[in-house]
Amino acid sequence: MLYHSTSGDSHHVDLFTALATGVPDDNGLYLPDSLPVLPPALFNNIAGMTLQDIAYVVANSLFGNDIDSETINAIVNRTFDFDIPLVRIEPDHYSLELFHGPTLAFKDVGARFMTNMLSELLRHMPSPTGKITVLAATSGDSGASIANSIAGRDDINAVIFYPKGKISRMQEKQIATYGGNIQAVEVRGSFDDCQMLVKQLLNDKELCEKMPITSANSMNIAHLLGQVVTYFHGYARLSAIDPQKAAKMVFVIPSGNLGNLTAAVIAKRMGLPVRRFIAATNANDTFMRYISTGIYTPGRQMSTVANAMDVSDPYNFARLIELYGGDYDKLVSDISCFSCSDGDILTTIRDLYRSTGYLTDPHGAVTYFAMKRGLKHGETGVMLSPAHPAKFKTTIDAVLGQEIEMPRTLAQLSVKRLQKVTLPPNHLAVKEYLLIP
Repeated sequence: MLYHSTSGDSHHVDLFTALATGVPDDNGLYLPDSLPVLPPALFNNIAGMTLQDIAYVVANSLFGNDIDSETINAIVNRTFDFDIPLVRIEPDHYSLELFHGPTLAFKDVGARFMTNMLSELLRHMPSPTGKITVLAATSGDSGASIANSIAGRDDINAVIFYPKGKISRMQEKQIATYGGNIQAVEVRGSFDDCQMLVKQLLNDKELCEKMPITSANSMNIAHLLGQVVTYFHGYARLSAIDPQKAAKMVFVIPSGNLGNLTAAVIAKRMGLPVRRFIAATNANDTFMRYISTGIYTPGRQMSTVANAMDVSDPYNFARLIELYGGDYDKLVSDISCFSCSDGDILTTIRDLYRSTGYLTDPHGAVTYFAMKRGLKHGETGVMLSPAHPAKFKTTIDAVLGQEIEMPRTLAQLSVKRLQKVTLPPNHLAVKEYLLIP
Protein backbone atom coordinates (compact mmCIF):
# COMPACT_ATOMS: atom_id res chain seq x y z
CA MET A 1 0.00 0.00 0.00
CA LEU A 2 1.16 3.54 -0.77
CA TYR A 3 0.74 6.65 1.35
CA HIS A 4 0.28 10.30 0.37
CA SER A 5 0.26 13.69 2.09
CA THR A 6 -2.86 15.48 3.24
CA SER A 7 -1.32 18.66 1.80
CA GLY A 8 -2.03 17.41 -1.69
CA ASP A 9 1.48 16.43 -2.77
CA SER A 10 1.21 13.98 -5.67
CA HIS A 11 4.27 12.12 -4.36
CA HIS A 12 3.40 8.68 -2.94
CA VAL A 13 5.62 6.65 -0.61
CA ASP A 14 5.70 3.09 0.65
CA LEU A 15 4.99 2.01 4.22
CA PHE A 16 8.59 1.95 5.38
CA THR A 17 9.26 5.46 4.04
CA ALA A 18 6.13 6.77 5.77
CA LEU A 19 7.28 5.23 9.05
CA ALA A 20 10.89 6.33 8.73
CA THR A 21 10.15 9.96 7.88
CA GLY A 22 7.11 10.33 10.15
CA VAL A 23 5.63 13.23 8.19
CA PRO A 24 5.86 14.37 4.55
CA ASP A 25 8.15 17.31 3.79
CA ASP A 26 5.20 19.54 2.79
CA ASN A 27 3.85 19.98 6.35
CA GLY A 28 1.05 17.50 5.77
CA LEU A 29 0.35 14.08 7.31
CA TYR A 30 0.35 10.65 5.71
CA LEU A 31 -2.82 8.78 4.80
CA PRO A 32 -3.18 5.49 2.90
CA ASP A 33 -4.01 5.89 -0.78
CA SER A 34 -6.87 3.45 -0.26
CA LEU A 35 -8.40 1.48 2.59
CA PRO A 36 -9.19 -2.25 2.49
CA VAL A 37 -12.75 -3.32 3.24
CA LEU A 38 -13.11 -6.35 5.48
CA PRO A 39 -15.57 -9.03 4.32
CA PRO A 40 -19.09 -8.68 5.81
CA ALA A 41 -18.97 -12.36 6.85
CA LEU A 42 -16.30 -11.43 9.42
CA PHE A 43 -18.92 -9.72 11.55
CA ASN A 44 -20.99 -12.89 11.78
CA ASN A 45 -18.19 -14.47 13.83
CA ILE A 46 -16.39 -11.52 15.39
CA ALA A 47 -18.10 -11.94 18.78
CA GLY A 48 -16.10 -15.13 19.33
CA MET A 49 -12.74 -13.66 18.32
CA THR A 50 -10.06 -12.56 20.78
CA LEU A 51 -8.47 -9.12 20.76
CA GLN A 52 -5.32 -10.62 19.23
CA ASP A 53 -7.35 -12.40 16.53
CA ILE A 54 -9.11 -9.17 15.59
CA ALA A 55 -5.87 -7.19 15.65
CA TYR A 56 -4.25 -9.67 13.29
CA VAL A 57 -7.13 -9.50 10.78
CA VAL A 58 -7.15 -5.69 10.81
CA ALA A 59 -3.35 -5.30 10.67
CA ASN A 60 -2.95 -7.94 7.98
CA SER A 61 -5.54 -6.22 5.80
CA LEU A 62 -3.69 -2.90 6.20
CA PHE A 63 -0.08 -4.06 6.03
CA GLY A 64 -0.15 -7.58 4.56
CA ASN A 65 1.30 -6.50 1.23
CA ASP A 66 4.36 -5.02 2.96
CA ILE A 67 4.98 -7.26 5.99
CA ASP A 68 4.77 -11.05 6.12
CA SER A 69 1.95 -12.59 8.14
CA GLU A 70 4.25 -14.15 10.74
CA THR A 71 5.77 -10.77 11.57
CA ILE A 72 2.35 -9.10 11.71
CA ASN A 73 1.21 -11.77 14.13
CA ALA A 74 4.25 -11.14 16.34
CA ILE A 75 3.67 -7.37 16.25
CA VAL A 76 0.02 -7.59 17.32
CA ASN A 77 0.76 -10.15 20.04
CA ARG A 78 3.50 -7.93 21.50
CA THR A 79 1.23 -4.89 21.27
CA PHE A 80 -2.08 -6.25 22.51
CA ASP A 81 -0.88 -8.23 25.51
CA PHE A 82 -3.31 -6.59 27.95
CA ASP A 83 -7.08 -6.64 28.30
CA ILE A 84 -9.48 -4.04 26.88
CA PRO A 85 -12.74 -4.84 28.69
CA LEU A 86 -16.18 -3.50 27.83
CA VAL A 87 -17.95 -2.50 31.06
CA ARG A 88 -21.68 -1.84 31.40
CA ILE A 89 -22.42 1.45 33.17
CA GLU A 90 -26.16 1.70 32.52
CA PRO A 91 -28.55 -0.27 30.27
CA ASP A 92 -27.56 1.53 27.04
CA HIS A 93 -24.24 3.03 28.15
CA TYR A 94 -20.96 1.10 28.07
CA SER A 95 -17.32 1.94 28.68
CA LEU A 96 -14.52 0.47 26.58
CA GLU A 97 -11.64 0.65 29.06
CA LEU A 98 -8.43 1.33 27.19
CA PHE A 99 -6.35 1.92 30.32
CA HIS A 100 -5.23 -1.58 31.28
CA GLY A 101 -1.85 -1.37 29.54
CA PRO A 102 1.52 -0.67 31.19
CA THR A 103 1.03 3.12 31.59
CA LEU A 104 -2.71 2.87 32.31
CA ALA A 105 -3.73 4.98 29.29
CA PHE A 106 -5.23 4.40 25.85
CA LYS A 107 -2.04 5.63 24.19
CA ASP A 108 -0.42 2.28 25.05
CA VAL A 109 -2.21 0.81 22.03
CA GLY A 110 -0.88 3.16 19.36
CA ALA A 111 2.54 3.69 20.97
CA ARG A 112 3.33 0.00 21.34
CA PHE A 113 2.07 -0.79 17.84
CA MET A 114 4.17 2.03 16.36
CA THR A 115 7.31 1.00 18.26
CA ASN A 116 7.01 -2.62 17.20
CA MET A 117 6.50 -1.52 13.60
CA LEU A 118 9.57 0.72 13.79
CA SER A 119 11.69 -2.15 15.05
CA GLU A 120 10.55 -4.15 12.05
CA LEU A 121 11.41 -1.21 9.80
CA LEU A 122 14.95 -1.04 11.16
CA ARG A 123 15.48 -4.72 10.44
CA HIS A 124 14.72 -4.07 6.78
CA MET A 125 16.14 -0.57 6.38
CA PRO A 126 18.90 -0.03 8.93
CA SER A 127 19.80 3.59 9.53
CA PRO A 128 23.45 4.74 9.22
CA THR A 129 23.75 4.64 13.00
CA GLY A 130 21.61 1.53 13.44
CA LYS A 131 19.08 3.64 15.34
CA ILE A 132 16.20 6.00 14.80
CA THR A 133 15.02 8.79 17.11
CA VAL A 134 11.33 9.34 17.73
CA LEU A 135 10.20 12.93 18.38
CA ALA A 136 6.95 13.31 20.30
CA ALA A 137 4.90 16.20 21.65
CA THR A 138 2.58 15.28 24.50
CA SER A 139 -0.17 16.95 26.47
CA GLY A 140 -0.07 14.13 28.98
CA ASP A 141 -0.66 10.44 28.36
CA SER A 142 0.94 9.89 24.95
CA GLY A 143 4.42 10.78 26.20
CA ALA A 144 4.22 8.22 28.99
CA SER A 145 3.15 5.47 26.60
CA ILE A 146 5.84 6.33 24.05
CA ALA A 147 8.53 6.43 26.76
CA ASN A 148 7.41 3.08 28.18
CA SER A 149 7.31 1.40 24.77
CA ILE A 150 10.82 2.60 23.81
CA ALA A 151 12.75 2.64 27.12
CA GLY A 152 15.70 0.25 27.16
CA ARG A 153 15.64 -0.51 23.43
CA ASP A 154 18.94 -0.41 21.56
CA ASP A 155 17.44 0.46 18.16
CA ILE A 156 15.12 3.39 19.02
CA ASN A 157 15.60 6.59 21.04
CA ALA A 158 12.87 9.03 22.04
CA VAL A 159 12.78 12.77 22.68
CA ILE A 160 9.53 13.76 24.35
CA PHE A 161 8.42 17.39 24.57
CA TYR A 162 5.80 18.48 27.09
CA PRO A 163 4.55 21.91 28.25
CA LYS A 164 5.98 23.14 31.55
CA GLY A 165 3.41 23.15 34.35
CA LYS A 166 0.57 21.88 32.16
CA ILE A 167 0.65 18.13 32.76
CA SER A 168 0.00 16.32 36.04
CA ARG A 169 2.85 15.38 38.35
CA MET A 170 2.03 11.71 37.77
CA GLN A 171 2.15 12.15 34.00
CA GLU A 172 5.52 13.91 34.26
CA LYS A 173 6.89 11.09 36.41
CA GLN A 174 5.79 8.58 33.77
CA ILE A 175 7.65 10.52 31.07
CA ALA A 176 10.76 11.93 32.72
CA THR A 177 12.14 9.24 35.05
CA TYR A 178 13.66 6.80 32.53
CA GLY A 179 16.87 8.48 31.38
CA GLY A 180 19.00 6.40 29.02
CA ASN A 181 17.46 6.38 25.56
CA ILE A 182 14.52 8.55 26.70
CA GLN A 183 15.12 12.32 26.72
CA ALA A 184 12.42 14.39 28.42
CA VAL A 185 12.24 18.03 27.35
CA GLU A 186 10.07 20.41 29.37
CA VAL A 187 9.11 23.31 27.10
CA ARG A 188 8.43 26.78 28.44
CA GLY A 189 5.23 27.11 26.43
CA SER A 190 1.97 25.39 25.47
CA PHE A 191 1.26 21.99 23.97
CA ASP A 192 0.70 23.72 20.63
CA ASP A 193 4.27 25.07 20.95
CA CYS A 194 5.54 21.54 21.56
CA GLN A 195 3.62 20.27 18.56
CA MET A 196 5.00 23.02 16.34
CA LEU A 197 8.56 22.25 17.49
CA VAL A 198 8.19 18.62 16.45
CA LYS A 199 6.86 19.60 13.02
CA GLN A 200 9.72 22.08 12.52
CA LEU A 201 12.35 19.56 13.56
CA LEU A 202 10.94 16.82 11.33
CA ASN A 203 11.10 19.21 8.37
CA ASP A 204 14.63 20.42 9.17
CA LYS A 205 16.69 18.89 6.36
CA GLU A 206 20.03 19.57 8.08
CA LEU A 207 18.88 17.83 11.26
CA CYS A 208 17.47 14.88 9.32
CA GLU A 209 20.80 14.42 7.54
CA LYS A 210 22.67 14.27 10.84
CA MET A 211 20.28 12.00 12.75
CA PRO A 212 17.48 9.72 11.51
CA ILE A 213 14.25 11.02 13.10
CA THR A 214 10.57 10.23 12.84
CA SER A 215 7.33 11.25 14.50
CA ALA A 216 5.24 9.60 17.18
CA ASN A 217 1.71 10.16 18.52
CA SER A 218 -1.07 9.83 15.97
CA MET A 219 1.07 12.07 13.75
CA ASN A 220 2.80 8.79 12.84
CA ILE A 221 0.64 6.66 10.55
CA ALA A 222 1.53 3.41 12.35
CA HIS A 223 0.41 4.87 15.68
CA LEU A 224 -2.86 6.03 14.13
CA LEU A 225 -3.65 2.78 12.32
CA GLY A 226 -2.87 0.72 15.43
CA GLN A 227 -5.78 2.49 17.13
CA VAL A 228 -8.20 1.26 14.46
CA VAL A 229 -8.15 -2.17 16.09
CA THR A 230 -9.89 -0.97 19.25
CA TYR A 231 -13.10 -0.11 17.40
CA PHE A 232 -13.46 -3.57 15.88
CA HIS A 233 -12.72 -5.02 19.32
CA GLY A 234 -15.36 -2.81 20.98
CA TYR A 235 -17.94 -3.91 18.42
CA ALA A 236 -17.00 -7.56 19.00
CA ARG A 237 -17.37 -7.29 22.76
CA LEU A 238 -20.81 -5.65 22.53
CA SER A 239 -21.87 -8.24 19.92
CA ALA A 240 -20.96 -10.98 22.40
CA ILE A 241 -23.18 -9.33 25.02
CA ASP A 242 -26.14 -8.39 22.82
CA PRO A 243 -26.08 -8.45 18.99
CA GLN A 244 -29.15 -6.19 18.85
CA LYS A 245 -27.37 -3.52 20.85
CA ALA A 246 -24.30 -3.86 18.64
CA ALA A 247 -26.51 -3.13 15.63
CA LYS A 248 -27.38 0.24 17.22
CA MET A 249 -23.86 1.11 18.36
CA VAL A 250 -22.55 4.67 18.54
CA PHE A 251 -18.95 5.28 19.62
CA VAL A 252 -18.36 8.28 21.88
CA ILE A 253 -14.78 9.46 21.56
CA PRO A 254 -12.63 11.78 23.71
CA SER A 255 -11.13 14.24 21.26
CA GLY A 256 -8.01 16.35 21.56
CA ASN A 257 -5.80 15.93 18.49
CA LEU A 258 -8.62 13.92 16.85
CA GLY A 259 -6.46 10.81 16.38
CA ASN A 260 -8.98 8.46 17.98
CA LEU A 261 -11.80 9.97 15.95
CA THR A 262 -9.79 9.63 12.73
CA ALA A 263 -9.07 6.00 13.56
CA ALA A 264 -12.79 5.43 14.15
CA VAL A 265 -13.69 6.88 10.75
CA ILE A 266 -11.07 4.66 9.14
CA ALA A 267 -12.59 1.63 10.91
CA LYS A 268 -16.00 2.52 9.50
CA ARG A 269 -14.52 2.88 6.01
CA MET A 270 -13.06 -0.60 6.45
CA GLY A 271 -16.53 -2.01 7.00
CA LEU A 272 -17.20 -1.67 10.73
CA PRO A 273 -21.02 -1.56 11.04
CA VAL A 274 -21.22 1.35 13.48
CA ARG A 275 -24.01 3.92 13.16
CA ARG A 276 -22.11 7.11 13.85
CA PHE A 277 -19.73 8.89 16.24
CA ILE A 278 -20.01 11.47 18.99
CA ALA A 279 -16.85 13.50 19.58
CA ALA A 280 -16.26 14.86 23.08
CA THR A 281 -14.08 17.89 23.78
CA ASN A 282 -13.24 19.93 26.84
CA ALA A 283 -13.25 23.76 26.81
CA ASN A 284 -10.83 23.63 23.86
CA ASP A 285 -13.80 23.38 21.53
CA THR A 286 -12.37 24.18 18.09
CA PHE A 287 -13.79 20.98 16.61
CA MET A 288 -17.22 21.43 18.18
CA ARG A 289 -17.41 24.93 16.71
CA TYR A 290 -16.46 23.52 13.32
CA ILE A 291 -19.24 20.92 13.57
CA SER A 292 -21.69 23.69 14.49
CA THR A 293 -20.67 26.25 11.88
CA GLY A 294 -18.56 24.61 9.19
CA ILE A 295 -15.80 27.11 9.96
CA TYR A 296 -12.46 25.99 11.41
CA THR A 297 -11.08 28.71 13.68
CA PRO A 298 -8.62 27.53 16.34
CA GLY A 299 -8.84 29.63 19.48
CA ARG A 300 -6.45 30.22 22.35
CA GLN A 301 -5.44 27.01 24.07
CA MET A 302 -6.90 26.69 27.57
CA SER A 303 -5.66 24.56 30.46
CA THR A 304 -8.31 22.22 31.89
CA VAL A 305 -8.56 19.34 34.33
CA ALA A 306 -8.76 17.04 31.29
CA ASN A 307 -5.31 18.21 30.22
CA ALA A 308 -4.52 15.50 27.65
CA MET A 309 -7.28 17.04 25.51
CA ASP A 310 -5.97 20.61 25.79
CA VAL A 311 -5.46 21.08 22.05
CA SER A 312 -6.70 24.16 20.20
CA ASP A 313 -5.43 23.24 16.72
CA PRO A 314 -5.74 19.46 16.30
CA TYR A 315 -3.45 18.24 13.54
CA ASN A 316 -5.63 15.24 12.61
CA PHE A 317 -8.32 17.64 11.43
CA ALA A 318 -6.56 17.61 8.04
CA ARG A 319 -6.89 13.83 7.86
CA LEU A 320 -10.59 13.95 8.75
CA ILE A 321 -11.29 16.55 6.09
CA GLU A 322 -9.56 14.43 3.45
CA LEU A 323 -11.35 11.25 4.51
CA TYR A 324 -14.62 13.06 3.81
CA GLY A 325 -13.32 14.64 0.61
CA GLY A 326 -13.85 18.09 2.10
CA ASP A 327 -17.62 17.44 2.21
CA TYR A 328 -18.88 19.10 5.41
CA ASP A 329 -22.39 17.63 5.09
CA LYS A 330 -21.05 14.08 4.88
CA LEU A 331 -18.79 14.64 7.89
CA VAL A 332 -21.56 15.98 10.14
CA SER A 333 -23.88 13.16 9.08
CA ASP A 334 -21.38 10.79 10.71
CA ILE A 335 -20.08 12.95 13.56
CA SER A 336 -21.66 15.17 16.21
CA CYS A 337 -19.74 16.91 18.98
CA PHE A 338 -20.26 18.21 22.52
CA SER A 339 -17.91 20.17 24.77
CA CYS A 340 -17.61 20.09 28.54
CA SER A 341 -16.46 22.73 31.03
CA ASP A 342 -14.26 21.99 34.03
CA GLY A 343 -17.26 22.39 36.28
CA ASP A 344 -19.23 19.86 34.24
CA ILE A 345 -16.27 17.46 34.31
CA LEU A 346 -15.99 17.49 38.10
CA THR A 347 -19.75 17.23 38.58
CA THR A 348 -19.91 14.31 36.14
CA ILE A 349 -17.17 12.39 37.99
CA ARG A 350 -18.99 12.80 41.30
CA ASP A 351 -22.53 12.17 40.08
CA LEU A 352 -21.63 9.17 37.93
CA TYR A 353 -19.83 7.52 40.85
CA ARG A 354 -22.67 8.21 43.27
CA SER A 355 -25.39 6.98 40.93
CA THR A 356 -23.71 3.92 39.36
CA GLY A 357 -20.50 3.21 41.30
CA TYR A 358 -18.50 3.70 38.10
CA LEU A 359 -15.34 5.78 38.56
CA THR A 360 -13.95 7.69 35.60
CA ASP A 361 -11.00 10.01 35.07
CA PRO A 362 -11.57 13.61 33.85
CA HIS A 363 -11.23 12.65 30.17
CA GLY A 364 -13.74 9.83 30.60
CA ALA A 365 -16.04 12.32 32.32
CA VAL A 366 -15.92 14.58 29.24
CA THR A 367 -16.85 11.54 27.15
CA TYR A 368 -19.69 10.39 29.40
CA PHE A 369 -21.05 13.97 29.46
CA ALA A 370 -21.18 13.96 25.65
CA MET A 371 -22.70 10.47 25.53
CA LYS A 372 -25.59 11.47 27.81
CA ARG A 373 -26.33 14.54 25.69
CA GLY A 374 -25.67 13.18 22.24
CA LEU A 375 -27.14 9.67 22.24
CA LYS A 376 -30.49 9.35 20.49
CA HIS A 377 -33.40 7.14 21.51
CA GLY A 378 -32.79 3.50 20.58
CA GLU A 379 -29.01 3.88 20.25
CA THR A 380 -26.38 2.10 22.35
CA GLY A 381 -23.46 4.24 23.42
CA VAL A 382 -19.94 2.89 23.85
CA MET A 383 -17.61 5.52 25.28
CA LEU A 384 -13.85 5.19 25.08
CA SER A 385 -12.34 5.48 28.57
CA PRO A 386 -8.80 6.71 27.99
CA ALA A 387 -7.05 6.75 31.37
CA HIS A 388 -7.11 5.12 34.80
CA PRO A 389 -8.71 7.44 37.39
CA ALA A 390 -5.67 7.09 39.68
CA LYS A 391 -3.56 9.00 37.16
CA PHE A 392 -5.56 12.01 38.35
CA LYS A 393 -5.76 11.00 41.99
CA THR A 394 -5.56 14.52 43.44
CA THR A 395 -8.52 15.68 41.34
CA ILE A 396 -10.58 12.55 41.96
CA ASP A 397 -9.93 12.52 45.72
CA ALA A 398 -11.02 16.14 46.00
CA VAL A 399 -14.20 15.56 43.99
CA LEU A 400 -15.25 12.44 45.90
CA GLY A 401 -14.06 13.58 49.32
CA GLN A 402 -12.24 10.30 49.79
CA GLU A 403 -8.98 8.68 48.69
CA ILE A 404 -9.01 6.27 45.78
CA GLU A 405 -6.61 3.35 45.60
CA MET A 406 -3.29 3.89 43.83
CA PRO A 407 -2.18 1.04 41.51
CA ARG A 408 1.24 -0.35 42.36
CA THR A 409 2.76 0.73 39.02
CA LEU A 410 1.91 4.35 39.80
CA ALA A 411 2.81 4.20 43.50
CA GLN A 412 6.34 3.08 42.59
CA LEU A 413 6.89 6.32 40.64
CA SER A 414 6.91 8.43 43.81
CA VAL A 415 10.52 7.47 44.60
CA LYS A 416 11.83 8.01 41.08
CA ARG A 417 13.90 11.08 40.21
CA LEU A 418 12.99 13.37 37.32
CA GLN A 419 15.54 13.44 34.51
CA LYS A 420 14.66 16.32 32.20
CA VAL A 421 15.89 19.50 30.57
CA THR A 422 13.92 22.73 30.25
CA LEU A 423 14.10 24.62 26.94
CA PRO A 424 12.32 27.56 25.29
CA PRO A 425 9.84 26.91 22.46
CA ASN A 426 12.54 27.79 19.96
CA HIS A 427 13.38 25.54 17.02
CA LEU A 428 17.07 26.48 16.84
CA ALA A 429 17.62 26.10 20.60
CA VAL A 430 16.04 22.63 20.59
CA LYS A 431 17.96 21.62 17.45
CA GLU A 432 21.24 22.64 19.10
CA TYR A 433 20.36 20.54 22.15
CA LEU A 434 19.57 17.50 20.01
CA LEU A 435 22.87 17.72 18.16
CA ILE A 436 25.01 17.82 21.32
CA PRO A 437 27.24 14.71 21.17
